[in-house]
Amino acid sequence: MSKANTDPLPTEATLAFARSHLSDDPSRLLLSANRYPEVDMQAAVTQIEGQRTAQRKWPALLRCPDFVYPPHLACEQSSSEATAAYKASLVSPCRRIADLTGGMGIDTFALSAKAEEMHYVEQNESLCTLATHNLEALRQSDLHAGNTTVHHADCLSWLATQPPFDLLLIDPARRNAAGRKVAAFADCSPDILTHLPLLLNSATTLMVKASPMIDIDLAASQLGCATEAHIVAVGGECREVLFLCHAGQSAPPLIHCVNLPAAYPAAPSAAAEPSVCPFTRAAEASAPFSIAPAASRYLHIPSAEVMKAGCFRLISSWFSIPKLAPSTHVYTSDQPLQHFPGRTFEVLQEVKLNRREVQQLLPEGRAHVITRNYPLAADQLQRRLGLREGGDHYLIAATVGGHPCGFLCCLLAPENTENGKNSTI
Repeated sequence: MSKANTDPLPTEATLAFARSHLSDDPSRLLLSANRYPEVDMQAAVTQIEGQRTAQRKWPALLRCPDFVYPPHLACEQSSSEATAAYKASLVSPCRRIADLTGGMGIDTFALSAKAEEMHYVEQNESLCTLATHNLEALRQSDLHAGNTTVHHADCLSWLATQPPFDLLLIDPARRNAAGRKVAAFADCSPDILTHLPLLLNSATTLMVKASPMIDIDLAASQLGCATEAHIVAVGGECREVLFLCHAGQSAPPLIHCVNLPAAYPAAPSAAAEPSVCPFTRAAEASAPFSIAPAASRYLHIPSAEVMKAGCFRLISSWFSIPKLAPSTHVYTSDQPLQHFPGRTFEVLQEVKLNRREVQQLLPEGRAHVITRNYPLAADQLQRRLGLREGGDHYLIAATVGGHPCGFLCCLLAPENTENGKNSTI
């Protein structure tokens, strides 16, 4: 049998094996564990999978050959390199920062560049051991300055003994006792609402990382002190919601929508530019908007972070374009738009959404299906019409003038934010 290792740090033999088998099938490696008695095969597979994840999620770590990846769940829950860098971009250089829920440490690594003293706090001892090792490995690779102290502790108990910080970051665990994903603050651990006085009294700024599924208005109301809410997408997919909180502040937060380029922050041309102007919920509620009597030549669908933010009336006002219906967040125009925060489609023709007509129009039987304010979800409509995913055409189903309508379209600007897969809102 392969060698079992209770230390969270794999042996050098295990690490060397992982480096030399990065392209191998992990399931086959696990089945062949008896052939390599000196290797902890499960740990080797963890490193192989971590390296593969790093290629898309933390590319900078690939420049650190001695970085040791944690188990899958910690990797899954970790911020990406892009979202961690965005958090750091919101912070001015200061003296003391603490990441109260350190986990894999990606946010810690990014925020440490803004602090004289960086503190990583984590109640899982194995993750602390990995963080201590990885901080030194990153320093040796010139990827970290070495200004971080690791604390194995319950974050709230630890915080109660500390002098004030300039910034606290907390990312409550978003899985319940049964392992199911949760979003509401009260369902996460720790419950920051219960401990909010301690958190606010311990820092000038409290940054709360929340699930992309969280109800933004409810969360802001519960916090009561959020001055900013940042909805952060990467490559068109909403990844997280950040709240910046300050004690004594009670005004509704300014809402920021940001879609980070996939290469952010590595590529010099990549920038964390807002998708739309920051806005307040009051501005959205009072913004004038218009309704189109029918679809024009172009349809415009906002990107994921704009949809999540609920910036619907303002889009109509800012771009002087009507919506298809009050609750149909699809916009239409006679001309293409510059800088629209989302995808633009050219309408080829309006279609009846029945199998016979659609299959006559699409004899190859492929299309990307999108539904907006429509009785069926996109995958349900796709099955009903006998379509497979793919191809160059888009079938958009939406409610227009109180009636369901279908539009056969082509994507005008494929570089825009969302991917071509089925989408329902």
